[in-house]
Amino acid sequence: MIETYIQHQCYHSTPGYYKQRMTKEEMKVTTMLKEGNLQEYVIKQPIRKRIPVVEVWKNITIKELANCANRNVKDIMNVLNMLGIARYTNPNSILVNSNLVCDILKRLGYKTKTIPRPGMKVEEEVKYKNIVRSPPADESVLVKRHPVVTIMGHVDHGKTTLLDSLRNTSVVDTEFGGITQHIGAFDVTLKTGERVTFLDTPGHAAFTAMRYRGAHATDIVVLVVAADDGVKEQTLQSIEMARDAKVPIIVAINKIDKPAADIKRTQQMLAEHGIVVEDLGGDVQSVNISALKGSNLQTLTEAIALQAEIMNLKGDPVGLVEAVAIECANHTGRGKLVTALIKRGTLKKGCLLVSGLAWAKVRNMFNETGRTVLEAKPSEAVQIIGWRELPPVGAEILEAQNEQELHSALNYRESMRNESMAKEHHDAANKKYEEHLLEYKRQLHLKWTLGRFHPKYKTLKTSTRVKKEEKKCLEVNCIIKGDVAGSVEAILNIFDTYTEDNLCKLNVVHYGVGAVTESDVELAETFNAIIYRFNVNISRGIEDDATKKEVRIRNYNVIYKLVDDVKQEINNILPEVDVEEVLGKARVLQEFQINDKKKKVKVAGCRCTKGVLEKSEMFHVIRGNQIIYTGRVVSMRHLKDEVLRIEESVECGLQLDDPTLIFQPGDTLVCFTLRKMPQTINWDPGF
Repeated sequence: MIETYIQHQCYHSTPGYYKQRMTKEEMKVTTMLKEGNLQEYVIKQPIRKRIPVVEVWKNITIKELANCANRNVKDIMNVLNMLGIARYTNPNSILVNSNLVCDILKRLGYKTKTIPRPGMKVEEEVKYKNIVRSPPADESVLVKRHPVVTIMGHVDHGKTTLLDSLRNTSVVDTEFGGITQHIGAFDVTLKTGERVTFLDTPGHAAFTAMRYRGAHATDIVVLVVAADDGVKEQTLQSIEMARDAKVPIIVAINKIDKPAADIKRTQQMLAEHGIVVEDLGGDVQSVNISALKGSNLQTLTEAIALQAEIMNLKGDPVGLVEAVAIECANHTGRGKLVTALIKRGTLKKGCLLVSGLAWAKVRNMFNETGRTVLEAKPSEAVQIIGWRELPPVGAEILEAQNEQELHSALNYRESMRNESMAKEHHDAANKKYEEHLLEYKRQLHLKWTLGRFHPKYKTLKTSTRVKKEEKKCLEVNCIIKGDVAGSVEAILNIFDTYTEDNLCKLNVVHYGVGAVTESDVELAETFNAIIYRFNVNISRGIEDDATKKEVRIRNYNVIYKLVDDVKQEINNILPEVDVEEVLGKARVLQEFQINDKKKKVKVAGCRCTKGVLEKSEMFHVIRGNQIIYTGRVVSMRHLKDEVLRIEESVECGLQLDDPTLIFQPGDTLVCFTLRKMPQTINWDPGF
């Protein structure tokens, strides 16, 4: 303790310490140190005792309190009497007032610490509650509902044409490139009076996710197969999705009016993949149709009605609404618009909906033609406005009973998302730390093995501290704006197949649904990005602003053309590569040694077997299909004359610039030149 005071004094006696900041006690210590009486002062100081802490809990009894403080029950009673509280006479009496417990222990010379009751399981308070699906409805409330039918198949097999024929519309004429590029939902009343909700899915390879959602949101799948084309890749994919969703399949063999149509061959191809139609003794309904001319469409609708009757489809119209988001878009006049397929309940204006972290108070509903709908029952597809944010396509939509339940569910889901993100960040940080630790241990082991002054260790240490100038990485930055969420999702999925990061990075800076905005232009200017707008408009003012800022905006309405443009953009910035162009070949017949300026040098006696040999170009020496040397020719002679060129079938002597190289009969010399060629990526998006 004396040393502590000495250190204390040494500190306070250093220059720059202001004496007026010293306390009276410090001044006293300083004075006694000068007089040599510090030992006496230390001895006279009273020893401060640490106040013991007693752990208590809510609703503790007098007996439990006495046991916690290791005191007699009478001591607790005496303190209570001292405080003027005489109503506690039983040792098992509960002390409800926590302040009274603290006062009792304080008078007995203790501090208080409140803990949960021992042996009691502490349950975390549930702050927020999520919204989940309601239990299955009672059979008494179920009513018959019309079927939901998804039309699936390969691209250009006539799916949209079939739907147009059933609806007496011409949707196919409005499609860019003649292909469907987003999922559509249509409520159709057939000539027989039956109502059916049709989901039209894209057949192009880029829209796999849309087909998957269509297969899992339906009751029946109509598989359209062209009779002149047969079973293709997306046909097989549609079959697998229907099986995965466990929904029945009705085969519609289309384009039977074409000269190349072969119905039997198409049926056999389907049978090879497990779809055995009734004509071949199977249990899968098959109808031969011509969607363009309207042949046998009545038979197809009857097959759909029969399948729906067998399935005995029923729905609950009175429960809380359950739906699935088929498609999402930013409509210019209506705002955020979600196409939803109702699975349960009756959706009305004013309902509170939640999907993921997005929610809506339904302002209005529309059908596929844009007409206002007052309510939507099970199996009906409607467009809903009133969303604050767009939900993910394919997400489940649930109804909240009131705003309190709605916001509680949103808070719960947000907290779950934050926990998930925190765990991901924690795992990433741990992985980074482990990598750093391994590198540190490696360097430490090298230091112990070689010594800290070893040149290799010093070089390694310097290289880790000073970063070398890295080669600038090429990159193409993109901003994607699409008409619907499904199209944006398809483009992003295609970009995920890009694997040429070693040549050029493909970065998606931002993506969204809706028209190009001013913030998109600013973002593109910051990151030198290209804005790809897919089936969306751009205002004149924003276009002028982009031109002024030299921001590139490109418009596409066919997905594979957009991908082709991205490929070309990457190829344009790739540096040219050196490509070997073979000029000629020669075969080594024998090695000679000649005197050149009093030195013996090795010369390959060769015969040109193909093309020409140029003295000014590069040469490979190949032995056993392996290049053992690459370099230039020092001397090229025909007979005794030095020449610049050797023609085919002419013998010559070649001296290379490596004097240590030993030639063997049978070696091949390849003369080549390096030419600059544009580089291209090998990106296969799958279509």
